Formats: sequence, C-alpha cells, structure tokens
Amino acid sequence: MLRKRVSVLSLQKLKDIDLKELWIDVKEAIGGTERDFTKSSLGKAIFILAVPMVLEMIMESVFAVVDIFFVSKLGADAVATVGLTESVMTIVYAVGMGLSVATTALVSRRIGEKNNKQAGVVAFQAMMVGLIFSVCIAIPGVLFAGEFLKLMGATDSMAAEGYLFPAIMFGGNVVIMLLFIINAVFRSSGDAAISMRVMWLANIINIILDPLLIFGIGPFPELGLAGAAIATTTGRGLAVLYQFYLLFGGRHRIRLYWHSLKIQFNVMLKLVKISGGGILQNLIATSSWILLVRIIAVSGPEALAGYTIAIRIIIFALLPAWGLSNAASTLVGQNLGANQPERAERSVWITGYVNMIFMGVMGIILAVFPEFWIKLFIGEVAVVDNGTLALRVISFGFLFYALGMVLMQGFNGSGDTITPSKINFMSFWLFEIPLAYFLAIVLNMGLFGASLSIVIAESFLAITALYLFRKGKWKQRKV
Repeated sequence: MLRKRVSVLSLQKLKDIDLKELWIDVKEAIGGTERDFTKSSLGKAIFILAVPMVLEMIMESVFAVVDIFFVSKLGADAVATVGLTESVMTIVYAVGMGLSVATTALVSRRIGEKNNKQAGVVAFQAMMVGLIFSVCIAIPGVLFAGEFLKLMGATDSMAAEGYLFPAIMFGGNVVIMLLFIINAVFRSSGDAAISMRVMWLANIINIILDPLLIFGIGPFPELGLAGAAIATTTGRGLAVLYQFYLLFGGRHRIRLYWHSLKIQFNVMLKLVKISGGGILQNLIATSSWILLVRIIAVSGPEALAGYTIAIRIIIFALLPAWGLSNAASTLVGQNLGANQPERAERSVWITGYVNMIFMGVMGIILAVFPEFWIKLFIGEVAVVDNGTLALRVISFGFLFYALGMVLMQGFNGSGDTITPSKINFMSFWLFEIPLAYFLAIVLNMGLFGASLSIVIAESFLAITALYLFRKGKWKQRKV
C-alpha cells in the first residue's frame, strides 16, 4: 500500500515537472529566445521554432477564412471574383515565397556559421530584389485588372463590378512581397516569435477593417469588394512598417545598419539564382492552380464559388502545417551551416512525423463534416453542395500533403530549390492538369474530377520527394 502511494506521488510529481517545463518552453517560444538551434536538443528546437510559426500561420488561416466570410455576404459573384483574383495573385505569392526560400537558405546558413552581420546584409539585398519584382507586377496588374478577370472566365458584369479588387491587390503587392521576405529573415535567424507577432498585427488590422470598409459601418464608406482589398493591403502595409522598426531597433539576431544599406550585386545575384528555383517551384504550383480554376469555371459560378470556399477552409488547416514545415527549413539551413548534416536530416524526419499526425486529424474532421464548415460561409444550396463535395474529396489527401510539404522545405532549407521545382513540374503540369482536364471535362465529372486530380497529384509529389530526399544529395549543397 505504501509502495503504491509512493508510486502515485512520484507520478504526480513527474507530471507537475513536465507541465512546468512545457510552460517554460511555450513562454520561450512565444516570447523569443537566444537559443542556439545547432546545439539544443532537436525535439526542443523544433518545438520552440514551430510554436510561433504555427501560431503565425493559424492567424494567416483565420484571415483567409474571415476574409471570405465577409465577402460571401456580397453573393456568389463576389466570391467567384475573389477566387479568380486569388488564383492569379498566387503569382505574387509564388515570387514572394521563392525569394523567402532563398532568403531562408542564405540567412540560416550565415546564422549557423555565426556570421550575423552578413546575415543582415543578405536581408537587405533580398528586400531590394523583392521591391524590383513587385514594381514589375504592379504596373500591368493595375492597368489590366478588368481584362484579366474576363480572361479567367468572369462575366462582363463580374468584371465591371469587381475590377477594383484585383487592381488594388496587384497595385499593393509590394507589401505582400516585403512581408514574406522580412518574416523569412526573422524566422531563419531563429526569431520566429517576431514573425508571429508581425503576422498577427497584419491580420488583426485586416479583420477589423474588413466589415467596416465592405459594409460601410459607422463613418466608413461602403466600398464592397474594393473595401476587402483595401483592408488587406492596409493591414499588411502597417505590419511591414513594424518590421522595419524591429530591423533597425538592434535588439534581435538580425539588424540593419544605415551605413551598410548598400546594393551588393554579388549577393543579389546569389539570391536571384537560388530564388529562381524557389520562384519556379511556386510558379509551377500556382500556375497549375490558375489552370485548375479555369477548368472548374467551366462548371459554372456555383461550382467555382463552392471550390473557392472549400479551398479557404483547407488553407485554414494547411497553413499551420506550413508553419511546422518552416521549422524544418530553418533547422536544415542552420545545421548545414554548422556542418551537422545528419542532425539536419533528423530534424526533417521528426517534423514530418508530427505534421502527418496533425494533418491526419484535420483531414478526418473535414472529410466527416464538410457541409457544416461550408454552411458557415454561405447558404446558397448549389454553392454548399459543390463546396461540400470539393472539401470532402481534397481532405482525403491530407497525410500526403503533410509529408510532402516538410520534405520540400527540407530541400529548400539546404538551398536546393531545383529539385522541388522538378517535382512540382512533374506532379502538377505533367500529371494534375491533364488529369483534371480529362476527369472534369472529357469524362464530364466536373468539380469532383478536378478535386480528385488534386489528391492524386499531391500523393505522387510526396512519394517522389521521399525517394529523392532519402538519396541525400541535398546535404552537399553549398550556398
């Protein structure tokens, strides 16, 4: 009896210690840390990096859902306009994410080498490259906003009423570009908590402004769909100003000095070279999405609106998983910089297992109760039916999505952006789009066929990435 009491007391004490240590780790993760991630235990390093990254992406996913929630009150045409715009705005995201990949690879290497000053130099060059790209996108995006909507399958009335939404989004793409790049700087240096706070600021401002500007609440004008674009751009713009304040504050791992703000073409060329693969892999993926949306648009605005809402809900589940995979990218870069390739590989496997558990649970929830989630946004029967169908089918592939995204980020963190580009090209252009066209249009399976092609293509991607990652050539990558 005494032995049993001692065992119970010991177990309770152990639980208290575990909870206390967990709380300490959570506070460190959210509050910021000076921990050296090339020496700390991998489990703790992944946890401390992943917590703020996941919270950052949760807020981004909340933004995606809240945004479409308010826009859906304007009707199916408004939702479809957002869907068409977002399908092409993914080009901006592709460029921003590609530059972020290159920034992560170079900054994390310099941090792993304990060369923080050079990491700051890389950060400034990355911002300059992003600025150049954003100007090239903004000019045609503003001038041809209405024409692009028609090209993507919008009706004349949709283009006439909704052209301001893409015009504002494309015109203000510089804030998206800088937000992506500078947050990548903070994350790859190990200051993931800062990226989290920045993203929360951007999205909270957007969530507040969205209903005010869309519906004209109080003294605010009723701007409809244009109000949604202004709210998003304003929130992100203020967040970028906050990022600059932090970069020049000098209290973090990465700092910008006024005297060092000079163009260094050798560093810019290296960034462009690495980001070329990163941009290419994202452009391949996002351009395939544009074609996929075009294929779905043939089935009518209700199918397109249902698919758009379903994708926003899926993004809500996927973005936290992306946050977790970003931790693998940072750890790969820093540990390769510290000449610890085996530790870099272990970080990917551990992160992959955790991600598959998380995404597996999310996939079950969305596949079992898809109609419930769609009805939170819209009540039109045809849109609900289409959204339910797309959400249920696409959710069946979540385990493959989880593994694939971590492996791809593992390649990117090493600076090998070409391998993911090749995998994306095979998976999306040679596989997904032809399959979607065949199933949706040739076999007349519509939205079901297009959704099924997504699951099959993403599964193929994960299996291919797994095979190539295990070969280990990425460990020899020099950047």
